[in-house]
Amino acid sequence: MAREPRSGGGDGDRGRRGRDRDQRQDRSGDDDFKDKLVTINRVAKVVKGGRRFSFAALVVVGDQKGRVGWGAGKAREVPEAIRKATEQAKRTMIRVPMREGRTLHHDITGQYGAGSVILRAAPAGTGIIAGGPMRAVFETLGLGDVVAKCTGSTNPHNMIKATFAALGRATSPRAVAARRGKKVSDFLGPRRDKAAPAETTAAEAPSV
Repeated sequence: MAREPRSGGGDGDRGRRGRDRDQRQDRSGDDDFKDKLVTINRVAKVVKGGRRFSFAALVVVGDQKGRVGWGAGKAREVPEAIRKATEQAKRTMIRVPMREGRTLHHDITGQYGAGSVILRAAPAGTGIIAGGPMRAVFETLGLGDVVAKCTGSTNPHNMIKATFAALGRATSPRAVAARRGKKVSDFLGPRRDKAAPAETTAAEAPSV
């Protein structure tokens, strides 16, 4: 006796397989990014039947080549909260110009609410001297030598937002020279002008 064909197959199965393939491709394209979980907080809501718990995650994501972003996500489960925060971080990434691909071009200060931070360029071999949330930002950004100090609130959210406020003000001598219609040597002198082409082309334009 011949088996009857199963109902519900055909186009539906092909569509499902197509979606699965697209999701695998999306995940494979995210291999270039490095993400770090900064903090996760458990929140309890008192309802009629008792307590209802949810989780809030704070994540930073970067390509370690000058791009970085942060995101926050809330969900009933920890993995879902982290996933939401990671997706938001990838949508809000900024590009930061770096000197020699390892440090900042100049000292910067940033402030958000009660959070206040100071970021300073450092010579080669210094490493990352910074507290937890700021260290996560610098590691995912790709900075190898930087000195940072938090002079305000130590709340992770305020620290991250103040750090991004500072990084958003970072610029390079080449970008300043192009904006003013001058040469890089007018700002740095002829010796440092020769080292300026070592900057990556994508990092020349300041973040908006």
